[in-house]
Amino acid sequence: MLKNNFNVIIISVAVVISAYLFSNAFQNRNKNNDNISVTGLGKKDFVSDLIVWSGSFSKKSATLKEAYAALDADREKIKSYLSSKGIAPNEMVFSAVNFNKDFQTIFNENGTTKQQFFTGFTLTQSVIIQSKEVNKIEEISRQSSELINSGVEFYLNPPEYYYTKLAELKIKMIAEATKDASIRAKSIAKNADANLGNLKKSDMGVFQITGQNSSEDFSYGGSFNTQSKNKTANITVKLVYQVN
Repeated sequence: MLKNNFNVIIISVAVVISAYLFSNAFQNRNKNNDNISVTGLGKKDFVSDLIVWSGSFSKKSATLKEAYAALDADREKIKSYLSSKGIAPNEMVFSAVNFNKDFQTIFNENGTTKQQFFTGFTLTQSVIIQSKEVNKIEEISRQSSELINSGVEFYLNPPEYYYTKLAELKIKMIAEATKDASIRAKSIAKNADANLGNLKKSDMGVFQITGQNSSEDFSYGGSFNTQSKNKTANITVKLVYQVN
């Protein structure tokens, strides 16, 4: 009989403790759910301060020596032209020369290869101009047909635009986005007749750079526009506050 009463007491105590723990966990769960989650935006328009412009030129000849001589002549024409436009020698970077052996293939009537003839060597070289004088290089790139008219087979790439103070800009935008999120959280708490508690969590979103007034889509991994001189940077910051 005593043993049965003892078992009943143990069971009763266990039930009371379990009820207490469940109630406490339920209260804490509700407490943890009393949060405000807000997202703030940092946005900034800016103008690129670095331009990168590149092009390539090539020559073909029956012998390697003749091809090199012709390519050297074109390289000097390009250097002279760019120098006449005010581009300093240290702003021109010429790549190593790339060469290919060219063959002409003759096919049989059934489409199989019949014979290959060696037709010569094609040599190609590229030049990259990097400058902080964005407007000047931009204008030269538009006038480059003058170089082509002089007999140089110059294949141009569109200019690329960059910003050298991107790290500083990003820090300022994070601060702006954080401030924006904080203002939103305070406004929500005030309108809900609640008190904003401690900051529990903060997450930074993806840094995006797009062309100004463009229809570019944001990328999951972050977009980085290099085609537009005038750009817009965007960043988001998500804050989670406790509400009292």
